[in-house]
Amino acid sequence: MTQRFFVALGLMLWAIIAQAQTPLTTILTMDDRLNAMTLEQKVAQLFVATFHGAPPNEPIKAMLRQWQVGAVVLLPSNLGTPQQITSVTNTLQQIVIEAGGVPLFIGVDQEGGLIAHLKDGFTEFPVPQLLTASNDPVLAFTVGEAMGREMRAVGINLNLAPVADLNTNPRNPIIGRRSFGTDPHQVGRTVASVIEGLQSVGVMATAKHFPGHGDTETDSHVTLPVLYHDMTRLNEIELVPFRYAQESGVGAMMVAHISYPLVDGVENRAASLSPMIINGVLREGMGYTGIIMTDAMDMDAIDTRYTPAERALLAIEAGNDMLILGAHISPDAQSQAIQAVVNAVIEGRISEARINASVRRILSAKERFGVLDWQPLDPATAPERMASENNGALVNTLFEKGITLVYDNAGLLPVAENTLFIYPSTRSSLWEVCNALGVGLRPLGVSFNPTDEEVAWARTSAQTASKVVVFTQNAVNSPAQRALISALPPEKTLVVALESVYDIETLPAVGAYLVTYSPMRASNNALCQILTGEKPPLGVFSIGLGR
Repeated sequence: MTQRFFVALGLMLWAIIAQAQTPLTTILTMDDRLNAMTLEQKVAQLFVATFHGAPPNEPIKAMLRQWQVGAVVLLPSNLGTPQQITSVTNTLQQIVIEAGGVPLFIGVDQEGGLIAHLKDGFTEFPVPQLLTASNDPVLAFTVGEAMGREMRAVGINLNLAPVADLNTNPRNPIIGRRSFGTDPHQVGRTVASVIEGLQSVGVMATAKHFPGHGDTETDSHVTLPVLYHDMTRLNEIELVPFRYAQESGVGAMMVAHISYPLVDGVENRAASLSPMIINGVLREGMGYTGIIMTDAMDMDAIDTRYTPAERALLAIEAGNDMLILGAHISPDAQSQAIQAVVNAVIEGRISEARINASVRRILSAKERFGVLDWQPLDPATAPERMASENNGALVNTLFEKGITLVYDNAGLLPVAENTLFIYPSTRSSLWEVCNALGVGLRPLGVSFNPTDEEVAWARTSAQTASKVVVFTQNAVNSPAQRALISALPPEKTLVVALESVYDIETLPAVGAYLVTYSPMRASNNALCQILTGEKPPLGVFSIGLGR
C-alpha cells in the first residue's frame, strides 16, 4: 500500500473522531443536534436542577457531569454579589459544556417586590401592583429591560417571572402583592410589556402560574388548592393575562399545582399533571408553542402524593417540556428522576418522539435567547455590565406615576399648615422628607402597633389639627392600627396605605385614601410631593375592592 493511502486513511479516521467529539453547540441544524444527542442527553434537557450553597458542591457537579440537564435554577443560598454569582454561572456552564452538553438555561425568581432573590448589588424594584398602577407600557418595558440587563450581566438567562395571576382573592396566602393587580386586561397589558423588556436583552421570561393561582385560599406549597371554575370563567378572567403573555412572545409558561376539576374532568389532579389542561387548554386551546414548565416539583401539593420519579413521569406524560425539580430534592434524587424517564422511554411507556418534541422547543428557545452562544463572563466587571446607574431614577419614576389617590371625598389634598402627621416612628425618613417641604406639618410618631396611650395622644392632637395624615402598614392584620384610625375624626383624615391595599376594607370610612403599594424608602419623595401638592397623584388603582 502506498504512503498516500495511509495518509488518506489517517485523515479519514481523524475526521470520524473529530465528528464524534464535535460539541453540540457547533452543530448547525436542529435535526443534526437531535441526532447527535444520546437518549440520556435528550431526557436530561427536560429537567431543571437545583442545589444549595456556593460555589457548586461536589454532588451537584457530579450530577451535571453525568446528565447535563437543560437548566439550573439558583436558590437564595447560591446567590451573593454580582461578582460571586457570575463565578457560579460560569462554573455551571463550564461543567456542562466540558461534559459534552448544551449550555444551560440558568434561572432565578426575580419578580420584584416580595420575591426578588437577587439582592446584594442589584436594584430593588417595588411590587408589581405599582407598575400596573402607573398605566405606562413603556415604563413597564423599561423595568423589564433593566431587570433583565442586571440578570444577563451575571450569566442568568431565565427569569421565573412575571406573575400573571390575578389578585382576585384578598384571602390568598401566597399570591397577593406578588400579582400585578385585579383587572385582567390592565394586568395583561403590563405583564406583556415586562415580558418584552426582559426578553429584549436575552432573558427568557416565564408567565406563571397557569391557569391561574390568584383566587385560591390555600398555598400549593402546603396543600393542593382546588378551584371550581369552569372554562367560561377562565376565559373571561384567569386566562386573559396569559393570553397577553402569549401574544408578547413569552418564552415559557409555568403550570401550577392547582386542581380545576370542572376543566380537567378529574378530581384532585394538579394542573401540572393534567394532559387536559396542558395539552387541551394551553397547547391546543390557546395554541401556545413555547416551553411549558412545571412549578417546583417538591411542593406539597404533589410532593406528598408521588415520589420524585413518579412526578417526573406524570408531568412529562401530561405534556410539560421542563420540570423544576425543586430545592428539597437531593442531587441523587434528581438523578433518579431523570433515570426513571430514560427507563420509561427504553421500556416504551414514553416515546422518544415525545421527548424529541420537548427537546426541540428547549433548543429552539436556547437558540432564540443566545444561550447556545454562551461565553464565560469576567466576574470582576459584572457591575459595569449591569449598567444600573439609572435604575434609582427609574424606581422614583415608578412611584411618581403609580402612587394612587383612590378617593378624596373631603378635599384633603393638598395638606397644609397645622396638618397632624401621624407616622410610624420606625420610618423617621418619611417625616424628614415631608417636613423638608416646609408646609408646617405637626409630627406624631407612633409604634407599628400603636398602644392605647399612643391612640389617646393621636385623638387629642387631632382635635386641634386642620387635617390629619395617618399611615397604615397592613392594618388589615393589625387591630391596633385600626383602633388608631377609628379614634380620628373621619371627615378630616387622609389614610396612606404603605403596603396592603386592602387596609381600606377593614377601616372606617375616612375623608381620603391614598396607596403607595410598596413601603420602600424610595417612595418618600414622590409621596411627600403628592401630599403637599407639588405633584398630582397619577396612578390608576390596580386592585378591585369590595366597596
